[in-house]
Amino acid sequence: MTLTVTRDTFRLAQAFTISRGSRTEAQVLTVTIDRAGHRGRGECVPYARYDETLDSVAAQIDSLPADVDRAALQGLLPAGAARNAVDCALWDWEAKQAGVRAWDLAGQPAPGPEITAYTLSLDTPDAMRAAAAKNAHRPLLKIKLGTSEDMPRLEAVRQGAPDARLIVDANEGWTAEVYAELAPHLLRLGVALVEQPLPAGQDDMLAEIARPLPVCADESCHDRASLAALAGRYDVVNIKLDKTGGLTEALALRDAARAAGFEVMVGCMVGSSLAMAPALIVAQGAMVTDLDGPLLLAEDRDTPLRFDAAGIHPPEPALWG
Repeated sequence: MTLTVTRDTFRLAQAFTISRGSRTEAQVLTVTIDRAGHRGRGECVPYARYDETLDSVAAQIDSLPADVDRAALQGLLPAGAARNAVDCALWDWEAKQAGVRAWDLAGQPAPGPEITAYTLSLDTPDAMRAAAAKNAHRPLLKIKLGTSEDMPRLEAVRQGAPDARLIVDANEGWTAEVYAELAPHLLRLGVALVEQPLPAGQDDMLAEIARPLPVCADESCHDRASLAALAGRYDVVNIKLDKTGGLTEALALRDAARAAGFEVMVGCMVGSSLAMAPALIVAQGAMVTDLDGPLLLAEDRDTPLRFDAAGIHPPEPALWG
C-alpha cells in the first residue's frame, strides 16, 4: 500500500469570518491510498483551535505504517484531523476494492439528499442583512455570532430573511450572562438552535441556567468520550469528522449520542466536497445538517457534490465511496 499526503488550497467565494478570525481560502490535506489497483481518498482540515497545523497533521499521517487498516488506525492516532483523512481514505479504498458503496460496507441505508444550513459569516449588521437577503431563498441559515454586539446583527439577518429557519453559532464567544440575556431574543426571532454559546471547559453553567431553546455542543464534543460530560448541559451534539477522527468514530458517536438522549447535528470545517461526502452518511436523519463547505468555495474538487433545492446529494463514486 502507498499512502501519500498532499496539500491543497481552495479559494473561498468571499472572506469567511467567525469570532476567532477570518480566512479567504481553505487549506486542506488530502490523503491518497493506492493498493491492489484501487485508490481511496480522504480530506481533513487541520484546525488551530485544536492545536493542529498542516505540518503537525501531515507528520501524524506520515508516522503511520504503510499497511495500516481502519481497525488498527483507531488506536494509532487520536481523534482529530489526521485520523479523519486516513480513515475516510480507507473507507473509500475498501468500497472501491469491494465494488460496493461505502454505506453498504458500513451497514447503513443508501443516503438521500439532506437540506443543509448555509452559513452567514460574522460582519456588520448591514452586511449581514444584505447576505441574508441574498440567501433568503435558502430554507436554513446559520449565523456566525459570538461578540458583545450581536443583537443588531441578529435583527438584521431576520429582516433580510424573514422566512428562513435560523440557527446561531457563537463559537464559544459568549458568557453565561450574555447568553441568558440573549436567549429570549433568540426565541422571539425564531432561532431554532444555538451552538456552543460558552467556551468548552467553561460550560458548566449551562446546567444551572434555563435553556429555552436547544443548545448544541460543538467544541465541547469530539468523540464518544465527550458525551458523559455533556449530560444536563446540552441538548444536541455537533458531529464533525475532523473532530471524531473519521467516519468510523462518527457513526459510533451518532449512535451513542442518540442512545444517551441527545439530538444530532452533523457539521463541517470549511473544506471541499471530498470532506463532505462521508459526513453525509452520518447526517441521515439528523436534526440539523450543516455541510455547506463547498457552497462557500470559489473552486471545488472534480466531480463535486450536487446541491439543489432538495439539499446536498450523495457523492458519485469518482469523488468518494
